[in-house]
Amino acid sequence: MKKMKLTTLLLLFVFTATLLMGCGSGANSGSTAAGTQTAASGDSGNYILATGGTSGTYYSFGGAMAQIINKAAGINITAQSTGASKENIRLVSSKEAELAIVQNDVLDYASKGVELFDGEKIENVLTIGTLYPEVVQLVVAADSEIQSVADLKGHKVSVGDAGSGVEANAKQVLEAYGLTFDDIDVRRLSFKESGDAFSNKQLDAFFVTAGVPNTAIVELSVKNPVRLLNIDGEPMKALQAKYPFYTEATIPKDVYKTTEDVKTIAIQATLVCSAELSEDTVYNITKAIFENLGELGTAHAKGKEVSLDKTVQGVSVPFHPGAEKYYQEKGVLK
Repeated sequence: MKKMKLTTLLLLFVFTATLLMGCGSGANSGSTAAGTQTAASGDSGNYILATGGTSGTYYSFGGAMAQIINKAAGINITAQSTGASKENIRLVSSKEAELAIVQNDVLDYASKGVELFDGEKIENVLTIGTLYPEVVQLVVAADSEIQSVADLKGHKVSVGDAGSGVEANAKQVLEAYGLTFDDIDVRRLSFKESGDAFSNKQLDAFFVTAGVPNTAIVELSVKNPVRLLNIDGEPMKALQAKYPFYTEATIPKDVYKTTEDVKTIAIQATLVCSAELSEDTVYNITKAIFENLGELGTAHAKGKEVSLDKTVQGVSVPFHPGAEKYYQEKGVLK
């Protein structure tokens, strides 16, 4: 009798355990399915932020911004080193990253399939907001006869690396002054290479699109007094009319020890995301950035240049609905 009772109890235990395992399995299956669905829609809670080279501003700034968002929004963003704007747009488009920092002009080219993206139109990458300006700087010697962009005709000019965003900026600026690359002696050099060539009298001028101050120009100006050309007036208006990603900028004279402030144009370092991210996720990311600007400014110098009022300027690619919702609540976007 005791043996029968023991056997019955054992059978009951096995039956109950089986039921519990079945329920657990069902719960786990549901959780896994839900998790798979969330990940597929880009909202796994773990995100990659594509930035730039480890020695560049995008990488360090992206890392600082990611830490602040993670803390404020309760998610997990990892800043990843990349080849910057062009590669970043492709990474987000191909779902290898959910977020990226890019130049807003390169984003514009991608959305239209022109310039760096000739024939390759990318439409599944949306804007969260612009972050800080990257200024178009056109350097000549302090005693140069070149007084205007129009005077560059026939001179040796570096327009940045081949296929770079700087090269596209240079082409557009020259166009606004009635020139093309055929009108100048084109050199395609990096910022450092341009500075070295200029110092050795192998260049008459060179373009730089970067944050101010730029290291290559600062190092050059120590031994070679420089002057920056203005990009303003009607040519600037024409540029903004044709290329809405450009904004106005001023370089104070004390930055490069020039005799006067320089009026020019700028593109914007911009935070973008996959169109597949949910409205809530992007809303929370946007809110985390703009409600912690003090902390961002402390974490990185460029954080001091980020502004809620300016984040909606220079945008030619649509905002993600989540970012748009936040800006409308704050009254900076109608």
